[in-house]
Amino acid sequence: MPVMEEALNTGQRPIRSFVLRQGRITAAQRRVIQDALPALQIQTRSSWQDPWNGQRAITLEIGFGNGEHLAALAAAHSEQGFIGAEVHTPGVGSLLLQMENADIDNIRIVHDDVAAWMKTLPDALFARIIIQFPDPWPKTRQQKRRLIQAEFADTLQRLLKTGGELQLATDWAEYAEQMLTVLNQTEGLINADSGNGFSDRPANRIPTRFERRGEKLGHSVYDLVYRRTS
Repeated sequence: MPVMEEALNTGQRPIRSFVLRQGRITAAQRRVIQDALPALQIQTRSSWQDPWNGQRAITLEIGFGNGEHLAALAAAHSEQGFIGAEVHTPGVGSLLLQMENADIDNIRIVHDDVAAWMKTLPDALFARIIIQFPDPWPKTRQQKRRLIQAEFADTLQRLLKTGGELQLATDWAEYAEQMLTVLNQTEGLINADSGNGFSDRPANRIPTRFERRGEKLGHSVYDLVYRRTS
C-alpha cells in the first residue's frame, strides 16, 4: 500500500474532533468557492508539495473559523506562506472573500480533516502552528473528541521546525488545563512560560469577533505557547 494511502486508511473509523454542521452559505461565498478555491486548495490525498517551493516560512492555522485572524495575519506578512485548515464550508467562503477583497495571495486552504492529512506530512515543515478556540467538547463522554490529545501533540511537535512555535488559545478553563498537562508532557516541546503555565497573548494573535463576544460574556481566555527544541 502506498505511504499516503496507508497513512489515511488505518482500518479503524477515526474519532473526529469536529461535527459537520449545515451552515448557511451566501451567494457570494458560493461564487468565490467555485471560482477561487480550486486553485488555492491543498489536495490532502496527494503527496506534499510546498506551494512556495521552500522559499517562505509557513504558518498553519487549524480551524480558522471565519478566517478573520488568518486573513489579517497573512496581510501583515506577505513575505510568509500561510495554510488554513477548516472543515466548515461557510468559513472557507468567508476567508476566500476576505482574500479577494484585500488582494491576499499567500494563503492556501485545507478543506478537509486536518488530523488525517497531517499524518502524511514530512517532519519539520512549519515555522508556526496556531490553534484557536478548538471545540471544548465539555461533556465527559465527549472529551475523547478533543483535538489536543497526546498523539496529536506528538504530531504537532514533529511538524514544527526546530525553534518553531505552537500557539493555542481557549476560553474553556478545564480544557486549558488539559492542554497544559498534555503539552507540558510532550517530548520535544518546551513551554514559553518559565513557570510552565499559561502565556501572555502572542503579539501576532488578534482578538477575533468570537473572542470579543466571549469576553463580553465574562469568559477568560487562556493562551499557551510552546517551542520545539532541537
